[in-house]
Amino acid sequence: MNLLKWLNLKLAKSGKNSKTAVPSIIGFDTKIKGDIWGGATAHIDGRIEGNIMCDEVIIGVRGYILGDIKAKSLSVYGSVNGTIDTDDLFVANNARLIGNACYTKIALEPGAYVEGTCIPRAKAAVKVMPNLESENKPESELKAVK
Repeated sequence: MNLLKWLNLKLAKSGKNSKTAVPSIIGFDTKIKGDIWGGATAHIDGRIEGNIMCDEVIIGVRGYILGDIKAKSLSVYGSVNGTIDTDDLFVANNARLIGNACYTKIALEPGAYVEGTCIPRAKAAVKVMPNLESENKPESELKAVK
């Protein structure tokens, strides 16, 4: 039995009386059409066509996501095609990220392929809207004074 399989079985057995969550693992031969919501950790080596929302998401080397990801931590070793919203973003040297990413911290290894806009969360929260005050005034206050 390989080490990863043994470790997963050990975690699953210990999870019954433990407060530590067992990670969700999607194998390389698994394809899912639909959204994945909740859970502490999702390790994906298969293909997902849908959105993912978890605390921690790890896209394995053979993993492919076609959809949006919202997570506290996202590590990409495979491919993602969608919008990312995360606190910590890591993109490995052979990984592909196609789409926009909003993050707090980012780490890109040399060789990582990123096609899209990466925006720090602090800048994404600031919206520049000139004349915002005049746009929110009632119509009677916006009429020109003669």
